[in-house]
Amino acid sequence: MFSIIIPAYNAGKTLSACLDSLKNQTVNSDQFEIIVVDDGSSDNTADIARQFDVQILQKENGGPASARNVGAEVATGDLLLFTDADCIPASDWLAQISEPFQDPTVMGVKGVYRTDQPEFTARFVQLEYEDKYDGMLGTYSIDFVDTYSAAYRRDVFRQMGGFDISLRTNEDVEFAFRMASAGHRLVFAPQAIVTHIHDRNLYEYAYRKFFVGYWRSFVMRDHPSKLISDSHTPQVSKIQIIMAALGGILLTLSAVFRKKELAGLGLINWFALIGSGLPFYYKIWQRDLPVLLIAPFLIFIRAWTLGLGFLVGMWRMLDSDKNENQ
Repeated sequence: MFSIIIPAYNAGKTLSACLDSLKNQTVNSDQFEIIVVDDGSSDNTADIARQFDVQILQKENGGPASARNVGAEVATGDLLLFTDADCIPASDWLAQISEPFQDPTVMGVKGVYRTDQPEFTARFVQLEYEDKYDGMLGTYSIDFVDTYSAAYRRDVFRQMGGFDISLRTNEDVEFAFRMASAGHRLVFAPQAIVTHIHDRNLYEYAYRKFFVGYWRSFVMRDHPSKLISDSHTPQVSKIQIIMAALGGILLTLSAVFRKKELAGLGLINWFALIGSGLPFYYKIWQRDLPVLLIAPFLIFIRAWTLGLGFLVGMWRMLDSDKNENQ
């Protein structure tokens, strides 16, 4: 028996397509239950859920971590499967994401995103994900699971205490880090596919990356070793953040002290940041050539917004700790 848990907040525009896809899985419907957790929506999310044969839970808004935990508390399946209300699982998604659990050593599984959007930004985002997926292929275990396409053994999930409800995002990353640190094996299932609407323009992309960086700082507070390496994030992405900051510092110092040499070093550093994406550009050239037109610019924006979000998160934590100690 499987339990599919979907947190939904003001998901009236997308939930129907998600539930339609889950009602047409290759696995017989008597083998799984669907639990929709309405996280304090102000739209017609609950009304749409009632049109389907699903269990509906309603609660005050507390974020996706809280909603998923509430769903997990009432779930009866041996496996907890997670996806989001703005995702459309493929018809064989349930079969693909549950298959690795035939190995008793597997405690969690990560699937993948796909999109069919025409926007260049969305296509770039998809290629970013695919670059990260490439690094996971063939690995025995991973330490990074996103809940847009994820599964855990129910007993282990509950033993680990579920998701950290203090995090408004990145709670799935923190939980996977915690699972891996406890010695539980997590694996990658590249055929467990859900379709998603990625960022459609620069504003959406930069906004999301800023908050990924912001909340990732809180995760790293509890898992500092993951600053060095995790199974999902290419090392070059971390180097690019440092290069963005260093270039900015050098250019600022150049303006303050009127040293053209520092300005030159800053610009060289930024050009090196853009150049560091060459292996990724090659993948783009092979898979979606037109996206090369915007890739260097978006890599630059990514480094800045992730880094800025992380710094703001660190400042927020330090300020909070200072106030608590006063």
